[in-house]
Amino acid sequence: MNTLEAIAARRNVRAYTDEPIPAEVLRAVLDTARRAPSAGNRQEWDMVVVTDRAQLQALAGVWRGAGHVAGSAATVALIAPKHDDPMRNRSLEFDLGQLAMTLILAATEHGIGCGHTAVSEQDLARELLGFPDDRFCAWLVAMGYPADRPIRPLKRHNRRPFEEVVHFGTW
Repeated sequence: MNTLEAIAARRNVRAYTDEPIPAEVLRAVLDTARRAPSAGNRQEWDMVVVTDRAQLQALAGVWRGAGHVAGSAATVALIAPKHDDPMRNRSLEFDLGQLAMTLILAATEHGIGCGHTAVSEQDLARELLGFPDDRFCAWLVAMGYPADRPIRPLKRHNRRPFEEVVHFGTW
């Protein structure tokens, strides 16, 4: 699958088979993700990868919408530094989005479905993942082989029409 096909195939997946992600595939996905662009090439993020079933089940408790994490083959926690500067935080938010999308597209290329989730219980996340106090868990990206149907380019996208979204020159 090429990049354009991965973009067309990407969908939120929150139900997974029991099939583990082979270590070499997971490593390839993570290696691709770490190459995501960042402002000033700061690369301020870290990724904590969880594959242990008991740890995944506990990690599902970090937000009310994170139940799918418990059934994932792997979940990647995106960890970032805390900043006092609002502009630096805005930049970091954009960088984390680029990291997440790069991770998701790399997984999609390998037929792996992903479902991201917020993290509201930072203390629990810190306890389970062991990241330092000067950092926070920005997002979780759960990954696994989809339980419903394989990853392949979608014929019908649930997206606003091109003409409604794209404006040339002015609004």
